[in-house]
Amino acid sequence: MFNKKEKQPMRKETPIEKSEIKAFLGPGSQFEGKLVFNEIVRLDGGFRGEVTSHDTLIVGESADLQADVQVGTLILSGRFKGNIKAKSRVELRAPAQVDGSIETPALSVEDGVTLNGTITMNIGEDASSAKPVDAEAKK
Repeated sequence: MFNKKEKQPMRKETPIEKSEIKAFLGPGSQFEGKLVFNEIVRLDGGFRGEVTSHDTLIVGESADLQADVQVGTLILSGRFKGNIKAKSRVELRAPAQVDGSIETPALSVEDGVTLNGTITMNIGEDASSAKPVDAEAKK
């Protein structure tokens, strides 16, 4: 009469599968220098320097970055200090802590994110003509 369904553990859906990540800096790791990549990279350790890519950078909750970042998409959950320039979008996920500037055409900020800095949002390639907006938001 009643069909029992096997209970499957609930898991958080992520738009990026683990198999798509091509490089990984794990928790407890430290790296200083310049990182250039063409596919999806995830950082969960400490990083100081420059990051350049046209693809996606994922920064996990345990990560601590002090960098100038130029990427296609940035998904940030850790601590960040520096400058972000993303061609597509920036996603700030709790419990991210950001201190610096963000330049992107699309920005999403979850509750629980701390953001101190400037935000410049512009559509298209004409980033130099947009006026920055001061943001001191603690959600």
